[in-house]
Amino acid sequence: MAGKSGKAFDFSLFRRLITYTNPYRLTFYFVAFSAILLAALSIVNPYLLKQVIDKTITPKNGDLLVYYITLMLVFLVVDVISQFLFIYFANWLGQEVIRDIRVKLFKHMLGFKKQYYDKSAVGRLVTRAVSDIETIASIFSQGLFMIISDLLKMLAILGYMAYQSWELTLLVFAVLPLIVYATRVFQKKMKAAFEEVRTQVSNLNSFVQERITGMKIVQLFTREETEYANFKKINEKHKKGWIKTVWYNSIFFPIAEMASSIVIGLIVWYGGLKAAQVDGMTLGLVIEFIQLSQILFRPLRQIADKFNTLQMGMVAANRVFAVLDTQSVIEDNGEEELIHVKGDISFDNVRFSYIPGEEVLKGISLEVKSGDTVAIVGATGAGKSTIINLLSRFYEIDSGVIAIDHTDIKTIKLKSLRDHIAVVLQDVFLFADTILNNITLNNPNISQDKVEQAAREIGIHDFITSLPGGYNYNVKERGVMLSSGQRQLISFLRAYVSNPEILVLDEATSSIDSHSEQLIQDATDKITKDRTSIVIAHRLATIKNADKIIVMDQGTIVEQGSHNELLEITDGYYRNLYEVQFASATTTE
Repeated sequence: MAGKSGKAFDFSLFRRLITYTNPYRLTFYFVAFSAILLAALSIVNPYLLKQVIDKTITPKNGDLLVYYITLMLVFLVVDVISQFLFIYFANWLGQEVIRDIRVKLFKHMLGFKKQYYDKSAVGRLVTRAVSDIETIASIFSQGLFMIISDLLKMLAILGYMAYQSWELTLLVFAVLPLIVYATRVFQKKMKAAFEEVRTQVSNLNSFVQERITGMKIVQLFTREETEYANFKKINEKHKKGWIKTVWYNSIFFPIAEMASSIVIGLIVWYGGLKAAQVDGMTLGLVIEFIQLSQILFRPLRQIADKFNTLQMGMVAANRVFAVLDTQSVIEDNGEEELIHVKGDISFDNVRFSYIPGEEVLKGISLEVKSGDTVAIVGATGAGKSTIINLLSRFYEIDSGVIAIDHTDIKTIKLKSLRDHIAVVLQDVFLFADTILNNITLNNPNISQDKVEQAAREIGIHDFITSLPGGYNYNVKERGVMLSSGQRQLISFLRAYVSNPEILVLDEATSSIDSHSEQLIQDATDKITKDRTSIVIAHRLATIKNADKIIVMDQGTIVEQGSHNELLEITDGYYRNLYEVQFASATTTE
């Protein structure tokens, strides 16, 4: 990747970034033209100042002085207007580019496999999508065009200097290599420093995001002091990363200032001696060169600072493009559209592993008939939840075939497949929004009347209307304003209003109170009626009436049949599991 290339500046990465300006070529060209105009204007005022001194002040010509002063004011106004247009449109271009990149990045992230998010820190991805992309904007607003403008300005000044006096120009060139070399070293050091800064920013964001999300666990186990100490260590690394950039700045800018002062001293010394001679240099020329050298060294000093900005933007761009280049997506090559779905499901010798070589499902074969309710039970890690993840193609299977209505799901368009499957998870996720929006997920085809009707049908309308604001009640981040049982009821309604042909309930009653469990059980009976349903549950009492129960252990199916059929198996896995739960429930009572 560019960030590890060792180059002070990665042109291949830069060319890729510039392609995002193609839709805004006119603005790009206008900003480039403004940079050229500003370069030309940089030599106008020193030239006019020379004329003022040599043609008006020295010969004491007051009328001509007014003329030159007027000219200086006119060009000053032109310069101000040009700078305004340059800065405004350079920033405008940067914002347009990062908007497009951010949209592209988010769309790309929407298609990532679930496995990608299993392995990626949320804080780092947030950094990529927000602060890193914002940093890219500075490439255009404060980096690229500013550097181009400064370089053009320097070239124009050096050319004009050489034209005016080769002797004084040589004095400038005598010191110029020092500052150019210092700038080059500075660029390389700052690149490495900024890469470290971005890494530490990502680590800091990730740490803070995880601890705030898991604050309940931190406080429950009284880990405040430990996490505080860990935060101080990470924050210290972040500070040290920035201190490196401060250190390099502290060295470079005094060197640049010293070089500028040396040049002015040489011009005053040599130019003054020449001006004192008969037929020597004019005083105006000496003053002009002093001003030109200041204008020359000012962008040379600033160009390093702007190159810092450019480097930070390039490091950020490298990180963003690394996510964009990640090919962790489910291949959506299917051509089939699911239209009239009966709901027959089959797994034929399906094998799957999250980690290569460590199979989670070991040749699973099962059949689910249309309209049936099939329960899957087994110990934690048996592979129950994996089955439903594969059915919705959140992961790709290693081998075998999964089919719906005898059609391999790989041949079905991904959106079409998931449109016909609704999943109710054990860990319900609600957005910081109203109950209505969390149910409809802003689907314009689902009206509030339809939601309320569905809520009445599954018996939770009264619960929702009892909340302040009813369906417009804001549940806050992750639904913290609701109990786990209430969140589960909302997720049931969300699944029900989508009217799926296939319904999956994953541990939907494993961690809720008895009152909510009864509401959920009633809702389950309603939404699974005449619909193909797969129910994963620890509480065997909730799946007694399932048409078929599949018992899994260590990635294989060990038993299957109805509740009564499985209880008749002597020393059977299901029977032992049921007796343990029944005995535990009796003891509790």
